[in-house]
Amino acid sequence: MLSDLSPSNLEDFWASATERGTPLVEPCDDKSALVTFLWRGDAATTRAWWGVDVPMSRAPGTDLWHGTQRMPSSLRTIYCLAHDGAEESPADDSGFGRTHVDATNPWRLLFPADPTDPEDRDSWLSVLELPDAPPEPWTQKRPGVSTGTLTEVTLPGAALGGPRPVTIYRPAGTPTEGLPVLVIFDGYIARHVLRVPTILDNMIAAGAIPPMVALFVSSFEASRERDLEPSRPIHTFVEEELIPWARTSLGAGLSRRGNVIAGVSRGGLAAAYVGMCAHEMFGGVIAQSGSFWWPSPREGSPGWLMRQVTKYPRVDVRFYLDVGIRETMPGPDGAPDQLTVVRQMRDTLVGHGYEVTYTEYVGGHDYVNWRRTFADGLLAVAAP
Repeated sequence: MLSDLSPSNLEDFWASATERGTPLVEPCDDKSALVTFLWRGDAATTRAWWGVDVPMSRAPGTDLWHGTQRMPSSLRTIYCLAHDGAEESPADDSGFGRTHVDATNPWRLLFPADPTDPEDRDSWLSVLELPDAPPEPWTQKRPGVSTGTLTEVTLPGAALGGPRPVTIYRPAGTPTEGLPVLVIFDGYIARHVLRVPTILDNMIAAGAIPPMVALFVSSFEASRERDLEPSRPIHTFVEEELIPWARTSLGAGLSRRGNVIAGVSRGGLAAAYVGMCAHEMFGGVIAQSGSFWWPSPREGSPGWLMRQVTKYPRVDVRFYLDVGIRETMPGPDGAPDQLTVVRQMRDTLVGHGYEVTYTEYVGGHDYVNWRRTFADGLLAVAAP
């Protein structure tokens, strides 16, 4: 037992553990594993935190901290080590600080700062991938697959209060005239962490989805929550500025049926809202871990968008929804948890006659799952 580890054999244990890499993973049964997080240092409290929440204890007389939890063997998630109650993402991959990556785990994920956003910063997290985590067939660049082009434009963004950077993806070797469009909120992180351009390259080359133009709409830290509220500004920006620009400048997005709007978390809430409001422009919605609890109890009655669904006739829009089975923490100010509200949104849409593809993955509120399931969303609402 680690709690019985003596100072005399600590170095041998640590050398063995770090050679294997941390956390330590031991098979438990066909569907689960024991996962042990380790750290050496001084702190009042320590835990593995983010997509997991595992309290860690200090082995008496040593500087070794350890925490073990039984987890599904198909889990993929992200985490960091947090000390003394800290709750912020690590700003670098040094392995030091109040929160930091797991220095002896080589698998890390960078959330790069958007250079157009002065308040954004780099964030790093460690990746936990257990032995039965599902494959990611579309997220890595494939040999022989041509790469689409990315170009930057800035739209006036009057409805959102100011200029809005948009990155345009054009599929390789295909003129944009007549292609459908994919609108994606949180565009910078969708490109660099969700790997959407690579996913599109691979799926288009394989014939899994038709060629399409993607419009990556940037969000800024200071205004993101306001921008992505299910309210008139985001609807107006998409319906009266973004899509008309794509139609005029690219000749794309002319046919409603093939157009898709997508987002994660708060962006998933906005995508579902705009998809229904601007249903004459979109045939599909991808909402990953959508924040359908909105607004928080402090701001109003939670679940506003679900109530709107039943107030109006069903429109011809297909939905893809997903959520992690570990998304069970309460929302802001005691709002319902994400797993509960996404299930409720699914039931509301299905009950009102909508076509819904729904997935629950083994993980939390994190991009290492959304980047995999994004392809499932495209197959559900954009496949030929």
